[in-house]
Amino acid sequence: MIGISEIDSAAERIAAHVVRTPTVPSPGLSALLGAPVSAKLELLQRTGSFKARGATAKLLSLSAAERAAGVVAVSGGNHGIALAVMAAALEVKATVVMPRSAPARSLRIAEESGASLRLTDGMDEAFATAARLRDEGLTLVHPFDDPVVIAGQGTVGLEFAQDAGPLTDVLVSVGGGGLIAGVATALRALRPGVRVWGVETEGAEALSRALAAGGPVPVALSSVVTTLSAPAVSELTYEHAAALVEEVLVVPDAEAVRGCLELAEHAKVWAEPAAGCLLPAARQVRERVGADARLGLVVCGGNATTGDIMAWADRFGLR
Repeated sequence: MIGISEIDSAAERIAAHVVRTPTVPSPGLSALLGAPVSAKLELLQRTGSFKARGATAKLLSLSAAERAAGVVAVSGGNHGIALAVMAAALEVKATVVMPRSAPARSLRIAEESGASLRLTDGMDEAFATAARLRDEGLTLVHPFDDPVVIAGQGTVGLEFAQDAGPLTDVLVSVGGGGLIAGVATALRALRPGVRVWGVETEGAEALSRALAAGGPVPVALSSVVTTLSAPAVSELTYEHAAALVEEVLVVPDAEAVRGCLELAEHAKVWAEPAAGCLLPAARQVRERVGADARLGLVVCGGNATTGDIMAWADRFGLR
């Protein structure tokens, strides 16, 4: 498991390449949820999500030979964007493998950034394709099964701990578990009394299933939230979550999309469902904790178009 020293080192390495995103109190969300809310706005990060942090940390760790050979990543959207854009900025050749179900905007940005784009029929095939390219000599920049990447994502928690007011509970969206592993590590070191809760959507329950089973297990993916759709967590992210996370809450896709609409209306931010899922989960935490709750939300990304959100809203009868 990584520690705060690895996160501190990652923060120093990536500082010149990423944005220190704002942490702000949200009067609108505080009124909506009935408790003070602070939001870490990672949707304002370079490439539109926290993923730029871990990708940059990994790219900066490469040897000259690894940089020359190039890198490969598998992604449901945001990790692919981040690797493509940051690799181009650092002059490293990148290949991005995505399922055809990934958002069209993500596919377009990855390709326009200069990455070689490979499309597959699903996430399982995408991971297998990336593993084959790794065996052919490319360096795999895994979205979560890498301590360097986790340390990079942990800089979100480092900044949140430094910049937020009083907190009792922090909610973090979960795909493969890299973000929550890093954030929980930072918060445990800097704010040891704060509870960290994971949030998944139904049909993308890799971490909650792993915690119930006592280790990583494969899961069937059916959620519309492709940016949270990992076919399994890794042993590394599982170990961090088992040691540091209070619980992983699971919410329906429809409530994640409703959360996007509520974030737009009450917080004045345009987030993707991977962040929208935090609001229904925050209501659960608020009910459990009671009047003393002081909530922190890691608003992880904003890479959804207006068309995407409106289409999902229509599908789930939300407008």
